[in-house]
Amino acid sequence: MEDGGAWKAFFDAWPAGIPRAGVLVTTFSEQIPFEAFMHSASFVMLERKTPDTLGARKLVIPFAGIACVKFVDVINAQSFIPWGFVGPAAAKKAPA
Repeated sequence: MEDGGAWKAFFDAWPAGIPRAGVLVTTFSEQIPFEAFMHSASFVMLERKTPDTLGARKLVIPFAGIACVKFVDVINAQSFIPWGFVGPAAAKKAPA
């Protein structure tokens, strides 16, 4: 989904147990730390804890401009299940 549809779905389904913070990496390889966000149908608004070198604390980026999201908090892998992530298949028990 090069139009950013996958990222919109990702932000739409952000699980309540995961802090709304991290580092967003843009398609231009810019890394943007954020501590909160809001989103619309086409854009995500990120809020920084501290201003960037130009003094900006908030920025708006289209979903199509997102390359990845990094998480800085320690998060249990089970918290990613609402996004559709699955773990390895359960190991089969050997016959007794």
